[in-house]
Amino acid sequence: MPSFDVVSEVNMSEVDNAVQNVMREISVRYDFKGSKSSVEAKEGGILVIADDELKLKQMHEILRGQLHKRGIEPGQLDYQKVEPASGLSVRQMIAVKEGIDKEMAKKIVKDIKGSKIKVQVAIQGEELRVSGKKRDDLQATIQFIKDLGLEQPVQFKNFRD
Repeated sequence: MPSFDVVSEVNMSEVDNAVQNVMREISVRYDFKGSKSSVEAKEGGILVIADDELKLKQMHEILRGQLHKRGIEPGQLDYQKVEPASGLSVRQMIAVKEGIDKEMAKKIVKDIKGSKIKVQVAIQGEELRVSGKKRDDLQATIQFIKDLGLEQPVQFKNFRD
């Protein structure tokens, strides 16, 4: 029986590369001269430290651009609360979302069942397994999931006939 998996994955080495490119760009930009702003990849996310809110917003734009160049969608970033750091600087943790959480998985399953496409959907941890009798039904399901407009990007893996 043909099947495929719906997953939400991020290549963390690409995140590291994007963070290094952001640091390189910050070091040469005139508006960041003498600034103590920095970006570093931590376990499960990115730590951004800036002198003030304006520099933090500029760093967000630079980071989003670098991540987009590396194929990481903005929907996979979860911006945490901005915290005051030492001096007048601010700090923010940006979590990188991986895996499909339970609520989102249940919503996708409910929408697929409501579409009357003849497939079976099973939640397996942080991914979904979709199986059906016809390959055309699976392709229709992939297109249906793409058209849902989910806030977190998903990928389709292990397509088997």
